[in-house]
This record gives sequence, structure tokens and C-alpha cells, in this order.
Amino acid sequence: MEKSGAKGLTSTAADILLAVIACAWGSSYLLMKVGTGAVPPFSLIALRFGIAFLVVGAIFFRRLGKTRPSTLVRAAVLGLLMFALFGFLMTGIGQTSASNAGFLTSLAVVFVPIINAALRRRAPGARMTAGVAVTLAGIALLSLHGSLTLSSGDALCVMGSIFYAIFIVATDRLSAKEDPLLLGVWQLGFAALFGLVATNLFEVPALPADPIHWGAVLGLALVCSAFGFVAQPVAQRSTTAEHAALLFALEPVSSAILAFAFLGETLSARGMLGAVLVVAGVLVASVPARRAADVSRRREQGVRA
Repeated sequence: MEKSGAKGLTSTAADILLAVIACAWGSSYLLMKVGTGAVPPFSLIALRFGIAFLVVGAIFFRRLGKTRPSTLVRAAVLGLLMFALFGFLMTGIGQTSASNAGFLTSLAVVFVPIINAALRRRAPGARMTAGVAVTLAGIALLSLHGSLTLSSGDALCVMGSIFYAIFIVATDRLSAKEDPLLLGVWQLGFAALFGLVATNLFEVPALPADPIHWGAVLGLALVCSAFGFVAQPVAQRSTTAEHAALLFALEPVSSAILAFAFLGETLSARGMLGAVLVVAGVLVASVPARRAADVSRRREQGVRA
């Protein structure tokens, strides 16, 4: 039996949409790497989400008239988490490779089940623990250097992945209580607002100076933000946070392929082994959580699992 939310997607349609979103987000590391070369991180956040909000807001102008105060409050929470996520990530990506940033951000796939386990007051199972151990081993191979320390860029990307996980869990919970489309649109506006405040407080606001950097900003705004972050809460309403996080494991694979194709970035043999372990670890950690969540949901619906 396929799960579908009220006026939502079937589980299969939600899975396909989340996979497409993950592949689109894979391009964001390449675009952020290009964009941060000309625009400070907070300015880039304000630009990408501001443009995305204006475009999507214009498309769904009539729908925005149905916004409730509770929608704005919840969207502000998601917008703040989104700002924190990209604040860490875009600062970190200037100090590491786009492919490294993609794989380190994929740690969210492990953090999501851990956060949900803490919220539900249930300890992670043996396979979850094994998945975390394998993933951490992969990160060590991918990112630790001779001094056995993370570079500052890698550490910032790991912090971004923690906020990414919190954002996924929060989206899962809040999208069930609101119109997910409105939530997706307004969160873009709040993320842009927080970025605008931060760039005026901590940076000298700047705009892209040439077509290449404007192209990166528009790609981030239209493909990764206007499409990705508006479609995400719509899709997540019809699946679980753990399963959404599992599908987002496609993101670093897409990122690495694009970084190789357009930036010429390559991984060493050690880095490749680390990347394989990261993907293997997040899959091992997430698949059991998905199955358990499916059984729980079916029991709640009175369906024999």
C-alpha cells in the first residue's frame, strides 16, 4: 500500500521527486564554489534565496494570500535553519573542495536517524551504530590530514551537515501541520532576510561582477532553491525523514561527478575509499530506520506489515 499525504503525493512519486531534488542539489556545490569566488557567503545566501523567493512568490501569488500566521512562524524557523546550514557550508566550501563538501554534508543522512532516535527516546540499533562507525571511518580517510585534524573548511561543512539534519527533521514535522507549498515558499524569504541582515553586519555586501558568477547565482536561485526547497516539503509530507535523508545520499555522488567534469577535481585512492565508505555507511544507517518507520506507519493505519 502506497502512503500518500492529504492532497499529497504517493510514496513512489515522493521518492522520485526527492531523488531529482538530490541530484539538483548536487550541482549546488559546484555553483557555490564558483559563486563564493566573487561574492561573500552571506551576500550569496541573500541573493540566491531572495531571487528564488521573488520568482516562486510571483508564480504562487494567489496561493500566498491563504498564508496563516502559524505558517509564517514555522517558515521562519525553517528559514533560520536554512540560513545556518548554508552559512557554515558556504564559508567552508571556500576552504575545501566541492566534492569534499558534498560528501561531508552527506553526514546528515546519519545524523537524521540519530536526532529522531533522541526525540523518540529510543537508542539507535546495532546496524545504525555500525553505519555511523563506517561513515566516520570514511570521513577520516576523506578529510583527516597528517595531523589527524579536520581542515577548517571540512569542519565547517560537518557543522553544516548537522544543521542540514536538523532542517530535514524540522521539515518532516512542520510540513505535516501546514500547507507544504506555502511553507516552502516563505522559508526562502526568511532565509534571504537572515542572509541580508548577516551580510550587512559581518560583510561588505557585493553583487556578481560578470556573467559567469551571475550564472552561478541564478543556478543556485532557480534550480537549487526555487525548485529544490519548495518541492522538498511537498515531497517530505508523503514519506519519512529517514527515507528522505537516504535519498539525499545521491547528492554527494552528483556533486563529485560535476566537480570532476567542470572543476577538474579528483580524489586520491584514499579519498575514493573514504567516499565509498561514507556512502556505504549512510546507506547502512538509514535503510533499517526506513523499514522500521514503514512498519510503524502501517501499524498506525491498521495495515498488516
